Amino acid sequence: MATNKQLDRWHRYWDKKSRSYDREMGFWDRHLFGDSRTWACGQATGQVLEVAVGTGLNLPAYPDDITLTGLDISEPMLDIARHRAADLDRKATLQQGDAHALPFDAAEFDTVICTFGLCAIPDIDAAIAEMIRVLRPEGKLILVDHIPSSNRIVRGIQRLLETVTAPLAAEHFMRRPLDKIRATGLEIERVERFNLGIVERLTARKH
Repeated sequence: MATNKQLDRWHRYWDKKSRSYDREMGFWDRHLFGDSRTWACGQATGQVLEVAVGTGLNLPAYPDDITLTGLDISEPMLDIARHRAADLDRKATLQQGDAHALPFDAAEFDTVICTFGLCAIPDIDAAIAEMIRVLRPEGKLILVDHIPSSNRIVRGIQRLLETVTAPLAAEHFMRRPLDKIRATGLEIERVERFNLGIVERLTARKH
C-alpha cells in the first residue's frame, strides 16, 4: 500500500507531466500503439466512463452518440482535456477523482474504458474492481496498455526501466491487465497483442 507521501509525489509528477504528455504520447501512438485509441473508443456505447482520461487524447475517437464522463487524478491534465473537448465541440463531464474509489454509483455505465492508464495507477486490483463495480450488467470493459514484451531482451529492458519509473511515477512495465481480468470472472471477448508483444488490448463483458 502506497503511503500518503508517495501518492502526493506521484500526483505532483503527473501534474508536471501534463506539459509534455501530448508530445510524448504522440510519439508512442505513431511508433508503437498504432490505432489503439480508435480501436478502443470506437466500441464505446451508451453511458461511457473513461478512467485516467488524462489530457483527453481519446476524445476525437469517440462516437457522437455516447454520453462521456472522464476521470483523472491530475487537474492540470484535465484542464487540457477540457480545452480539447471545447475545440472539438465534444460534450463531456471531465472531473478529478481517484481510480481506486470511483465517485459513481454501482452499475452506472454501459462502457468503461482505460487506455494506457492502468500501468500508472498504484493499486491495479482496486482500480479494476472499481471499474467492474460501476459497469452495468452486460456492460463492456475496454482496456489497452503496454505490457511485458514477449521478447526476452525487451522484457529485460522493461524490468530495468521499472526500477526507476515505479518509485518515481508509479508507472509499471511488468503488469498485464489480462491476468487480472481473468481472475475477476468477466467474460473475455477479444484480446489482441502486437509490436513484440508490448501492446495488448482487450474487451470483456460483465455478466
